[in-house]
Amino acid sequence: MDWKNSRRSDNIEDRRGFSGTTAGGLGLGGLAIILIGWMFGIDPGTMLQFLEGSQSQSQYSSAGAPPANDEAGQFLSAVLASTEDVWKPVFKQHGKTYHNPTLVLFSGQVQSACGISSSATGPFYCSADQKLYIDPSFYREMQKMGASGDFAFAYVVAHEVGHHVQNLLGTLGQAHRYMRQVSKTEANQISVRIELQADCYAGIWGNKLEKYSKIRLEDGDIREGLKAAEAVGDDTLMQRAGGRVNPANFTHGTAADRMRWLNNGLQYGEINRCNTFN
Repeated sequence: MDWKNSRRSDNIEDRRGFSGTTAGGLGLGGLAIILIGWMFGIDPGTMLQFLEGSQSQSQYSSAGAPPANDEAGQFLSAVLASTEDVWKPVFKQHGKTYHNPTLVLFSGQVQSACGISSSATGPFYCSADQKLYIDPSFYREMQKMGASGDFAFAYVVAHEVGHHVQNLLGTLGQAHRYMRQVSKTEANQISVRIELQADCYAGIWGNKLEKYSKIRLEDGDIREGLKAAEAVGDDTLMQRAGGRVNPANFTHGTAADRMRWLNNGLQYGEINRCNTFN
């Protein structure tokens, strides 16, 4: 990706350099549970709410000033700006108004309206405050999973923005309400559809990226994105963790499905091509 000449987003909160602490603390055991759950595609927010219980109060202690104008921060700001540039006209075409989310950069631990989260949970979107949370060091974890390249990391941002799009369209809230009324197996199936749709929306961003932003794609970028989608498939993660592949526990979709829906968005660039619920 050629991104350095593109604009930067103003909707960034850089909380790096600050550590979040709670009254009781999550503890190493809790972090291990969350990490295992994330590897198996379990929603980090759900696990955090379970582990934290009533510990919703957070205090931040300074660990040095947040880094300014670093490469990772600039890149993520540029990618977020490109999602703003893409989704604003797309929403307008459908007679709707796009409201930009905020991207929170953190290291270690962070407080969101959805609870307290650690870097071990990976990137996530909190619909309660309409913010995306990313620890830039997650890129190193992606490389360990075989997903490298700047477009692969940009896909992660675009996927989380996809959840914001779902939130604005009402899909996310409706799905979550329904999930609370059904069995765990049925709820997992709905979760998979939510995640695959976010992949498709990430594809729409990739489809319209050069039309609405100054970011330019380079040879191999699309391949990087598809490889990243493959790397975070439920079956891939379960196999990597040495566990048994159990479709009943899928919450994000198989590697093949994630690649297919991302590619669907990349190919067609249309919201109506991203209906994963029918």
